[in-house]
Amino acid sequence: MFKKILIGIDGSENAYKALFEAIELADKYGAELHSITVEEVPKYPGTIGEIIEEKEAANGKFSEVLGKTKKIADERAMTLSSHVIIGHEIKTIIEFIREHNFDLLVIGFMGRSALYERIMGSTCQSLVRLAPCSVLVVK
Repeated sequence: MFKKILIGIDGSENAYKALFEAIELADKYGAELHSITVEEVPKYPGTIGEIIEEKEAANGKFSEVLGKTKKIADERAMTLSSHVIIGHEIKTIIEFIREHNFDLLVIGFMGRSALYERIMGSTCQSLVRLAPCSVLVVK
């Protein structure tokens, strides 16, 4: 049924729950499994220095996240191709899905900025609405 599965990883607890589901589905269907982590550019950057500081902070955080993600996949004998892309989360993920012809996106319900999402709108909700493939939301 599924040939290419993409899992959105942001380091949140629900993202890891989604990873376990994605691994099970990839194993069941013999599908390729990929992860995407988006290094977001600041919403309203004040200076170039602010962008550089954000990128340095993200590099440290995401190296831990990618290490944990790889370890989980390795423990389950699953090959996982990880992708870290700089951009705006929703747009970047949607474009990546289209470019690489994924047929399933697996995401955790609420990511790392639950307060922001409640006020400004949910990344999860936008991905469900805009993704050109099936989306599995894991709670």
